[in-house]
Amino acid sequence: MLCRGRYGTECAVLTKGRNGRFRFPAAQNGTDTEVIEQKKKMSSYKVECAVGADPIVIETGKIARLADGAVTVRCGDTVVLVTVVSATKIKEGQTFFPLSVEYKEKAAAAGLFPGGYFKREGRPTEKEILTCRMTDRPLRPMFPKGYFYDTQVITLLLAADGEHEPDILSINGASAACVISDLPFAEPVGAVRVGRINGEFVINPTNKQRLESDLDLVYAGSKDQVIMIEGSAKELPEEDFIKALHVAQENVAKICAAQEELRAQCGKPTREYELTVAKPELLEIGYQIAGDRIEDAIYAPNKIQRQKQVGALRDEVEAAIKQAHPEATDFDVEQVFEYIQKKAFRISIMEHDKRADGRGIKQLRPLSAEVNVLPNVVHGSALFSRGETMSLCLATLAPLEEKQYLDNYTGSVDEKRFILHYNFPPFTVGETGRFGGQNRREIGHGALAERSIAPVIPAEDDFPYAIRVSSEIMESNGSTSMASVCAGTMSLLAAGVPLKRPVSGISVGLVTEFENAGDRVPKRYKTLLDIIGSEDFYGDMDFKLCGSAEGVTGYQLDLKLPGIPLEILEDAIHLAKKGRMEVLDTMCDCIPAPQPLSPKAPRIETTTIPADRIGELIGPGGKNIKALQAETGTDINIEEDGSVRIYGSRQEGVERALYLIGRMFKEIEVGETYEGKIVSTKEFGAFMEVLPGKDGLIHISELAEGRTQKTEDVVKVGDIVTAKCIGIDDKGRVKMSMRAAARDRKARQAERRED
Repeated sequence: MLCRGRYGTECAVLTKGRNGRFRFPAAQNGTDTEVIEQKKKMSSYKVECAVGADPIVIETGKIARLADGAVTVRCGDTVVLVTVVSATKIKEGQTFFPLSVEYKEKAAAAGLFPGGYFKREGRPTEKEILTCRMTDRPLRPMFPKGYFYDTQVITLLLAADGEHEPDILSINGASAACVISDLPFAEPVGAVRVGRINGEFVINPTNKQRLESDLDLVYAGSKDQVIMIEGSAKELPEEDFIKALHVAQENVAKICAAQEELRAQCGKPTREYELTVAKPELLEIGYQIAGDRIEDAIYAPNKIQRQKQVGALRDEVEAAIKQAHPEATDFDVEQVFEYIQKKAFRISIMEHDKRADGRGIKQLRPLSAEVNVLPNVVHGSALFSRGETMSLCLATLAPLEEKQYLDNYTGSVDEKRFILHYNFPPFTVGETGRFGGQNRREIGHGALAERSIAPVIPAEDDFPYAIRVSSEIMESNGSTSMASVCAGTMSLLAAGVPLKRPVSGISVGLVTEFENAGDRVPKRYKTLLDIIGSEDFYGDMDFKLCGSAEGVTGYQLDLKLPGIPLEILEDAIHLAKKGRMEVLDTMCDCIPAPQPLSPKAPRIETTTIPADRIGELIGPGGKNIKALQAETGTDINIEEDGSVRIYGSRQEGVERALYLIGRMFKEIEVGETYEGKIVSTKEFGAFMEVLPGKDGLIHISELAEGRTQKTEDVVKVGDIVTAKCIGIDDKGRVKMSMRAAARDRKARQAERRED
């Protein structure tokens, strides 16, 4: 049997042994090493890591063997396949590391058909995009700076048990695939999810357990350092949050050790590669031109002036470099100038505590907050700015039916009644560009702001509305997602949403200095409160933390370093709390409590009816409820337990619908007076509709005082009359009297005259 290689080339001739299995012969046309490598390719390897209630099992060698690295990762009965492939040549003109991460959920993994007409998975869902971002962020710093080879990581969901989320498996699988490949990947990355139930931390909780948890922390790290965190919490105190980070790191170390074990079994030698870095001879020219003037340029008073001065200086550097080295490309110039800027920025921070906009390293930018900036056709609006970062948020209230329903193959949340959408048009940074449709960054920023506010949204029973916030970024110079949290909170209060507490957010940056290249722990570092765009670009960290006065609600950590000690992140958490409270003070000065509900917001009333009588309210083919909605101008929602919610733009219509429903399900009581329509007349009297669907007989003798010769002399079909219930017989027949109602009315009038 002839064995063929990756591109159809002949690798070896397999011979059949006595046991009927094919085996590799001794080396004939190749070395012993080549035969060993061929055997490796035909073998599978497995490691198991005991973290949480169910172990994580990583296996390689069975499928996707033509990828540079491929593993399956399993927890419970959830399985993902993760592959990595990196090009062997750099594309001409490549100026950045083209790492792309894709994650795809297959309906078949959950034993389902996709929805829709075509019965095929469509464009990426929001959840898939967020999983891509969460997988990408801890991987990117693990590749060496200047590695510009096209690299792609793909995760496919192969099986979903509805209890174990695949996002954690995707991160671990992506790292493991890189670790066993021949790519220059620094070290293994492990990831766990941490929950907290009744004060006890739970590693990789199931979806059922997550519903009971007050913490949802996704933590990725190396064997001893943190790389990425993301998630939300229900106002968790900072000290408890820090404890959760340490619990996560202990378990991440176990997963990293398992990946090292897998690499020892089947890892490939690292391939040869080139790094694209600034050329020393060009750097020397750059320093001659810009070295003494770069600080003045990057420390101009505002962003626009900085851009102009830095741009002018860059043009000078470019002219000097191309005069001395005509072959130099624009990218060569860009690398030189970026290196000079970064070095000047870092020296200024580390040596002089000097920031680009003149602030102290622990100082916030000027804050501004305003509500009701738009006419009241908008249910709630707010404008929040922090320096040159500004968000305008619009809050909208709607009936619960407007909640968002999500395709769900993995057992996680399949509906949302609170939604926050984030939009970032190009004018916010003074540029032109693509407009329309959201990119991954916008979806990620919106998700961060949404989960940060969600813990303080009132329960559905207390505030039965679907709620949407639209964050429109007006200016951008750092941490627009945190501005969205602040403006979003204020817009909800302006719309009359009774939040448990207001929430604010702030970002913290980091600048580090290492003794030697390759050191893991910095010789010294400085954290920066409320970073601007250049500090994010040239710094080492962007850590966003949101919360109320009671504790943490949302967070996200991005690093450019391949990890930092947890102690640094702890310092950043405490600094973020200080900044968050200062921002909260400004917000509360602007709007200390929820305003009255906007006059344009839908009104809601709630009532209950017997669950076994829901059909009466709906009527045959929906006849009753449609007529009720048409008469009152409302929308009426009925739950299985008999709860009825009435929504309307006018309070009068809502109250009318509530009254009519109450009448429909009210029992007729002897001695009570009712108003109703005459539905038919007979020789012996008239039938009136006492309550919807319930008639009573007014005998001819009870129509009026004195003798009545003919029913139609007093009432006709369609007349609205008032009658008193004078009896209900054993068969449930109702006796009504207009005469008794008239007597009662005269008696009340006489009493009023006497008074």
